[in-house]
Amino acid sequence: MAALLYGIDDKPPRRVTLLLGFQHYLTMFGSTVAIPLLLAEPLGMGDDREAVGWLISTMFFVSGITTLLQTTWGNRLPLVQGGTFSFLAPTLSICGMASLAEAGWEVRLQHVQAAVIGGAVVEIVVGYSGLVGKLLRFVGPITVAPTIALIGLSLFKFGAPIAGSHWGIGGLTIALIILFSQYLRRAHRMFELFPILLGIVLAWGCAALLTASGVFPEGHPAYVRTENLARAPWFRVPLPFQWGVPQFTLAAFVGMLAGYVASIVESVGDYYACARLSGAKVPTSRTINRGIGMEGIGCLVAGIFGTGNGTTSYSENIGAIGLTRVGSRHVVQTGAVLMLGFATIGKFGALFTTIPQPIVGGMYCTMFGMIAAVGLSNLQFVNLDSARNLFILGFAFFMGMSVPEYFAAQPLAFRPEWLAAVINTLGSTGMAVGAAVALVLDNTIPGSPKERGLEAWKQGTTD
Repeated sequence: MAALLYGIDDKPPRRVTLLLGFQHYLTMFGSTVAIPLLLAEPLGMGDDREAVGWLISTMFFVSGITTLLQTTWGNRLPLVQGGTFSFLAPTLSICGMASLAEAGWEVRLQHVQAAVIGGAVVEIVVGYSGLVGKLLRFVGPITVAPTIALIGLSLFKFGAPIAGSHWGIGGLTIALIILFSQYLRRAHRMFELFPILLGIVLAWGCAALLTASGVFPEGHPAYVRTENLARAPWFRVPLPFQWGVPQFTLAAFVGMLAGYVASIVESVGDYYACARLSGAKVPTSRTINRGIGMEGIGCLVAGIFGTGNGTTSYSENIGAIGLTRVGSRHVVQTGAVLMLGFATIGKFGALFTTIPQPIVGGMYCTMFGMIAAVGLSNLQFVNLDSARNLFILGFAFFMGMSVPEYFAAQPLAFRPEWLAAVINTLGSTGMAVGAAVALVLDNTIPGSPKERGLEAWKQGTTD
């Protein structure tokens, strides 16, 4: 690895620190905006663009707080904290519960908040009690691959159907992101760092020009609506429990735990990668436990403020460290302060509610496929010539996609009702089904550590 320009404890000059911190902010921008935009429809706030703007601002505000907490008192690695796609599948299941069919978006969000808060308490206990290291002994690449991959695959309904509401703009978004991220990524560092942001901005600008020229009339799928931007206040500070008091249900809580498991496993891998790229020591079990415990506190903060999501370590920003050779913790903390500042500008969140749905759908097509691929990349450590491994993987993937379809068509109804709700929520979450199947089979069907990929996986994360 090339020598670092700035190590983990270094403080670059103030102007350089500010620019590098802003770059971290831009790097996490696309993924952070994508989550509330995706949640808007399932939550039922699709027509309330003002509320969507508040949700976006809240997401960035919480990211700033949790990044400062992690880099100062958590594992102290230069890790940006932000929303996690691992929570999307459980959240969609919660929003689809029969008891919330007629509920407004505030009530749905209150149920999601409560599930996130309940799961955060569990993650705090698992982290600070030292259970993470013990539990991870049972989790290998055969479990991680379908768990992470099913996060992306389960969201296929939000890709082409949304982008296809106008393939001109949706297809343009997809083409631009592919162009920048794959064909031009070696032409300029800007294309390698910000392909999603550049694709969105250019397609957004094209839609705005066609709207202004009258080609896209009001009501057109790609019409750029600016009314909410004009109405939004200049300053608005997100407040705790701003959507109301969280409403706890056991089914929502248990379903959300599947998202926490996936987030924890992914974060542990991020810790090793970040330490390696920033020049820090290889994370010890104590460092990992502190980091996971602080992520639990971060999710608690997210639940209290009501982002509709949790927080986790961002792999995108770890990649930025490798590209820039700047591993300074101080730079990441500066980026966190910028997140807090921008999030209090009311028109900041409102601006992104003007993005037409075809552009959002195009972004989903490129991003969710990448999430599935990241999960599949864990199979590089596994012996894929093993019939044992192929059976477990195939069965876990198939059941992870098939079982939710069964529960969607035939939800269970029996007493006690709370138990039926728990089973329906878990059964509707493909990630939970796939993880459970893979975890049980991988730890019960005979197989050597080498065959299961455990030896290579451990070496791959600690080199």
